[in-house]
Amino acid sequence: MTERVTLITGASAGIGAELARIFAANAHRVALVARRADRLEALAAEITAKGGPEPIIIACDLAKPEAVDEIVARLAAAGVEVEYLVNNAGYGLFGRAAEIDREDQLGIIDVNIRALTDLSLRFADSVAKLRGGILNVASIASFLPGPGMAVYYASKAYVLSLSEALHQELGKKGVRVTAICPGPVPTEFQSRAGFEPGFDSAVLNVSPAEVARQGYQGLMNNRRLVLPGIGIKIVPFLLRFFPRGFILAAVGGYQQRQR
Repeated sequence: MTERVTLITGASAGIGAELARIFAANAHRVALVARRADRLEALAAEITAKGGPEPIIIACDLAKPEAVDEIVARLAAAGVEVEYLVNNAGYGLFGRAAEIDREDQLGIIDVNIRALTDLSLRFADSVAKLRGGILNVASIASFLPGPGMAVYYASKAYVLSLSEALHQELGKKGVRVTAICPGPVPTEFQSRAGFEPGFDSAVLNVSPAEVARQGYQGLMNNRRLVLPGIGIKIVPFLLRFFPRGFILAAVGGYQQRQR
């Protein structure tokens, strides 16, 4: 039989690294994808030192059009099939959309949307055959318009919408599809995005390890949506009571305070 593997993107740090640890701790062999090979090698060594199956390391940049082809080729060469797919890779940029670099913003779409969609579609048959699942890391931003991080917020709205649709479509084939929507998490995301989180972010804060734990459990239990943390759970509920214009102004004001 072909060996089964869990493919995790953005595995070099933060939530992605924690997801790799929790899957490995539950006897999954993981294939780790990120740009930084040294980080992946260190994580792989940590996993094997704890008795986990030896990870597959795939160092590539998901912003490049050929990245998914490279991942597919590497997995085929290793003789493995994807049982679980974890689309964690993603980034955002802080600032007004018309004022920050256009190519960098298109890169957000390449990583957060195009690569995630490509991987989900490419491995849908494999995941269905093995009765596995897909875990997509969205965000509480999925529920909001995002002046100040417009492209990022829009990309995460896409991730949530796609995940919910796939949950319905692929569920008929025995596939679990879960979207996890964390709030601000203390990772390298903030520094790459170009802002420092303040007290208002800390109120909604959940550790990367806890986000990963809840995401893993949610996927295994076939939950459509996971909202980690009490503060995050009430956000979608509260949004029902406010006009869209008010929400736009509130989010814009929040982003302005991050400068």
